[in-house]
Amino acid sequence: MTSGPQNFLVEIGTEELPPLALSELSATFAKGIEDGLAAARLDHGPVVAYATPRRLAVLVPLLAARQPDEEVRRRGPPVNAAFDAQGKPTKAATAFADSCGTTVQGLGRLREEKGEYLFFTGKRAGATTPQLLPGIVAKSLDALPIPRRMRWGSGDAEFVRPVHWVVMLFGRSVVPATILGVVAGNETRGHRFHAPQAIRITEPSAYAPALREKGHVIADLAERRERIRKGVVEAADRNGRHAIASEELLDAVAALVEWPVPVVGRFEERFLELPREVLIATLQDHQRYFPIEDRSGNLAAAFVAISNIESRDPARVVSGNERVVRPRLADAAFFWDNDRKRSLASRVEALKGVIFQTKLGSLYDKTQRVRSLAQSIAQTIGGDDAAAARAAELAKCDLLTSLVGEFPELQGTMGGHFARHDREPDAVAQAIAEQYLPRFAGDQLPRSKPGMALAVADKLDTICGAFAIGQRPTGARDPFGLRRAALGVLRIAIELKLEVDLKALIVTASAAQPVKNSLSAEIYDYMMERLRAYYLEDSGISGMSSEVFDAVLVNQPASPLDFDARVRAVADFLSLPEAPALTAANKRIANILRQAADAPVSAFGDIDHKLFEKDEERTLFAALEKNRRDVGTWLRERRYGDAMKRLASLRGPVDAFFDAVMVMHDNPRIRAQRLGLLRALRELFMHTADLSRLGA
Repeated sequence: MTSGPQNFLVEIGTEELPPLALSELSATFAKGIEDGLAAARLDHGPVVAYATPRRLAVLVPLLAARQPDEEVRRRGPPVNAAFDAQGKPTKAATAFADSCGTTVQGLGRLREEKGEYLFFTGKRAGATTPQLLPGIVAKSLDALPIPRRMRWGSGDAEFVRPVHWVVMLFGRSVVPATILGVVAGNETRGHRFHAPQAIRITEPSAYAPALREKGHVIADLAERRERIRKGVVEAADRNGRHAIASEELLDAVAALVEWPVPVVGRFEERFLELPREVLIATLQDHQRYFPIEDRSGNLAAAFVAISNIESRDPARVVSGNERVVRPRLADAAFFWDNDRKRSLASRVEALKGVIFQTKLGSLYDKTQRVRSLAQSIAQTIGGDDAAAARAAELAKCDLLTSLVGEFPELQGTMGGHFARHDREPDAVAQAIAEQYLPRFAGDQLPRSKPGMALAVADKLDTICGAFAIGQRPTGARDPFGLRRAALGVLRIAIELKLEVDLKALIVTASAAQPVKNSLSAEIYDYMMERLRAYYLEDSGISGMSSEVFDAVLVNQPASPLDFDARVRAVADFLSLPEAPALTAANKRIANILRQAADAPVSAFGDIDHKLFEKDEERTLFAALEKNRRDVGTWLRERRYGDAMKRLASLRGPVDAFFDAVMVMHDNPRIRAQRLGLLRALRELFMHTADLSRLGA
């Protein structure tokens, strides 16, 4: 075997892997290989991951042929225990020498404070890469995120799906190994139908080209996904239309096929009478087809399907896909027609028979709690409280329809359609449709004020109810989706600029729960931690940090919108040249006031000019007096940015004060007055945030 770097390939050939997990399995496998090579001190080029429904593979270019030799330094037994009275080596000495691969005579001695010891210095030859690779691969496979592993045949191997072949090549040589009960070789498998015969891989870099040219398999997941996207777009364009190709659907289809071939199918025009969302859900979620729109944005009676075979008779493939989708659409049409025979209002009473949660009552009970809270929120934000109350009353009724039973992801959305059919006011229908927004990170927010009120009320009721029954989220479990709900409430308040008292709303929602509790403060703290994540992960605020967040959190703002204004003001303030000095001064002031907690402190209005001994005291007092009125007005108006910029002008007087003035004067009246100046200064800053928490 060549002593220089070689390319390395490992491929695990399986039965069809779970499509939703394929990307994560592939990335984790590649990361495991990379980490294993790093731990083994083996240099290599950029790692490449491959994944198809029937394989996980990793290519490592220019992998070192062996580990570098390692310098070994070991301390052995004490000299007085290593030799007997006659100076002969004891078992302790010979055993240590044997473990080092040398003789007692080859050992050195090391003198330390506690005595003299035998000592070995030498080199350990690095292992060859083929010796190390089986263990690295096995460990990487064991670490894959597989919730439930399966066995097959009579063997003991366990994996996400049965394994049928394994390729392990280092250069042109097969790495001797048995992985998951399969002996490694150099033969892969191509497309199940186009190329069922074995394909020999002569060298790792030939892997992807061989699969493409001989096996009808595109091994690269990202490349396959892009080929699908282009194929779908081109197929729709050829028909003068536009394809709806969501990122999620592209991911899913790329994980289902190895050789994507787009085909255009059609269905009866009558199904276009279905709500747009129902049609899209049927095609996209149930069938993994790409819906097609005309140039005006209206859905067309057509779709693009991705076949996993290049048929000699494409018409049969098209016909098969059309035949499969037709009954799905017919079922959806039946549910749509049948569900509209009863109004949403006629289903309210039936909510009493559906348990929301055993301790929290039925969906009817939840509806009544949300109705009251939504009406109150709507009044606060200037919305139509009657529309919010009516929307809350009908909000959960679509859960009792067959259509939502078939398409649970359309809950709320279908409620809006049913409400319009029932001739409910548009504001009510829109609020029902918006009640679950935002459903996920980055999702759209409600646009109507009744919808905002209903969305906030529903989420807060769920959060407070879950806390009341002890179902707080843990690292691994969040059965009520409280993280998403909390972030949704905060996004609605901040991004839509709604002035709401979050603390008061939490108290109200908690008090309405059937399980009485006193957890309002804990719930507020939980939501503030979600707000911290919101700012740190994707706020786009320059200078934002956990310290900035904590500095604002000290004041416990009840309004998320107020919190946001403070955070932005502090982050902007930190970009000013005066910020470091004023932050340090705030720390110093906080420490002085803490140490003098029991000492008398003069109120700012009681300052006696006759007690000033130094000009720096007079200057600081004058600067405070000059700025307090304007800053106070701006703080009441939440113009925190303006206030902080004005306070930055105090840097000079503050620095001069600390340079020239001894605060803890022997005269108690002078000391009280100087402490009063510092307290007045700190209070001005504290109205926005505790700057003493910033910086080193």
